[in-house]
Parts: sequence; structure tokens; C-alpha cells
Amino acid sequence: MRKVMNALYDGAAALAALCLFGLLIMVLLSIGGRQFHFYVPGTDAYAGYLMAASGFLALAHTLKRGEHIRVTLVLAALSGRWKKALEVWALAFATVLSSLFAFYCCRLSWQSRNFNDISTGSDATPLWIPQIAMGVGAVILAIAFIDELILELRGQRTVPTSEEPLRNE
Repeated sequence: MRKVMNALYDGAAALAALCLFGLLIMVLLSIGGRQFHFYVPGTDAYAGYLMAASGFLALAHTLKRGEHIRVTLVLAALSGRWKKALEVWALAFATVLSSLFAFYCCRLSWQSRNFNDISTGSDATPLWIPQIAMGVGAVILAIAFIDELILELRGQRTVPTSEEPLRNE
């Protein structure tokens, strides 16, 4: 099961990387269009859709690698069962919030499909299409938080630490 979960997180991250590549193509098309006097309709809108998709699809992978920003001031002061209790509470709360977020992201996409909602730009894209990536990313993030909570309750959770030194710029 662990291999399946890790494959899900890595697959979402790979899709996020593809979206970033698509974003690069959209930006280059826009720049090239200005330089060579041609217009590709919808490049700005599609760049925005791809940027949002890459952000949402990368959330779970980032969480599992320990790269989300965490405020550990209180956690560092605690030890033993109090530290574990706070970790469980934080993960349970994050699981509830991410599950609600995933539900409403999916609901938004479904409602956009039912209402035939389209973008107001010249591309007239049905909005449920780019919203699917947001819903999928939110669902995978909720799954990742559930996974983290279960691992913490079982005592199997390891919090990865970054090898990079802390930078305060």
C-alpha cells in the first residue's frame, strides 16, 4: 500500500511538473507573439490555469517531503506525550480542513459543469476543465493528510528534515 500511496504523490508531482512546462510554453508563445506580431488567443488564461494546476497538484508531494512551512515553536518546547498529542491534533485538524477544501473544490468543478460556466476571456474555456486539476490536487492533499495522521497514530511517522541550511534572507 505504501508504494501505491507514494506513486500517487509522485504522479501528482509529475503532472505538476508537466503543467509548469505547459506554463513555460504559454509564456513563450505570448512573448514570441509580441515579438513577431501574431496573437494566440487565450495564452494568458491558459497560463493561469496551468499555474493553478501545478500548485494544487504539487501540494501532497510537498507535504510528504516535509517542505510545507510549519510553525514548530510550541512543538519544540514540548516532549513526550504532549508533543505527540499536539501532532495528532494538528494532523486531525489539517485532515478535516483539507477534506472540506477537497469537497468544495470538487463541488465547484461539478457546479461549473452543470451551469455551463465558461471563462470570460477570448478563449471561452469551460471552467470545469481547469478546475478539475484543483479538485484532484485537493483530494490528493486530503489523502496525504489522512496518511500522515494514520502514520502518526501508529507511531510510524517520520518527519523528513531538509538538508538545506535555514536561510533568512
